[in-house]
Parts: sequence; structure tokens; C-alpha cells
Amino acid sequence: MSSTSSPSLNPATGLPTGWVVKYSTSKVLPYYYYSPTNTSQWEPPRDCDHEILKHFMAANYSLPGPLTTDEKGDELRREGRIRCAHLLVKHRMSRRASSWKEAEITRLPSEANNMILQFERRIRAGEMSLGDLAVSESDCSSARRRGDLGWFGRNEMQREFEDAAFSLEPGEMSHPIETVSGMHLIERLE
Repeated sequence: MSSTSSPSLNPATGLPTGWVVKYSTSKVLPYYYYSPTNTSQWEPPRDCDHEILKHFMAANYSLPGPLTTDEKGDELRREGRIRCAHLLVKHRMSRRASSWKEAEITRLPSEANNMILQFERRIRAGEMSLGDLAVSESDCSSARRRGDLGWFGRNEMQREFEDAAFSLEPGEMSHPIETVSGMHLIERLE
């Protein structure tokens, strides 16, 4: 590529400006997100530097084996990663207005907000845990894991979600958080 036709690349990732790597907890795979258009894809963008990206992905997204032992948890905490569960309520304006429960979500954003506030009240009143509610009420496929998203670090989740998650102490739950995916309650597990 000539310098006049190539986009500006991030020297750390090799991705064109506007592109970041995110992590799908439902697929347990990284994907590529383009913030100017709120689009995502599994394949690297066409104009990336594949050699830089290969090294970035190997250094940041190649964890050996399942995350099942306390030793692995200790290692991930030292790396600045945290583990959270969440409950997601999507609405018709959500980035992907469908879920494992509904092929097409038609509720209004205000209805999603009311639902998440009701869930928050029930959890804070001690009626149910976030994990118990997530199993049946979350629009995220992590519902089958009681909302558990696993371990993640900075720059792997949507900014609003990440900021809220990293501000929590283990055992704490956020107030409702809005992202392009919908409305979330987040519980920091570790």
C-alpha cells in the first residue's frame, strides 16, 4: 500500500483508526469492532497490518486452557483482568435487537430501562441474585452461565460497561448501565 491510500494504523495493534479488538464471551473468541459505524466482524479489517496484528493477538488473546483453577484466577488478577456477571435487557434500538429468547426484540428503550430498574430492586431487596435472574431474564447468551462473562481486561468491552465493571469491588453490583447493546446490571465476581 502506498502511504497516500493506506489508513492510519494503530502501531500497537496494526488496526486502522476506529477499529478495536473486543471479546465475545458467548463465542469465547475475539472479534473486530469499528466504532464509527457500531459494526463488528470476526475477520480482521482489510486494511490492517496482519503481522503486527498477529503479534498483538498472540500476546493478548492466547490464554492456555480453561479458566478453572484458583492459580489461573490469581494470574489473571495480576494481569489486571477482572471477572463479572451481568444481566442484559435489550430494546429495539440495541445494536443487535435479538437474543436467545427472542428473534426480534421490539420493546422500547424506556421499557428496557423499567425492566432493569425492577430487576435491580429485586436483587438489592434480596429476593433473587443477579445470577438467578440472568438465567431467565438476560438477553445475553451468558444467561446459561448465570450471566458470567468470564475474565476480561481493559479495552475488551464497551467503554461504558468496562468503566462500570472496573469501578466495582468484588461482590458489588452496579446501578443500571446503558450501552449500545442495551441496559445492564453488572456484578463484579473477582
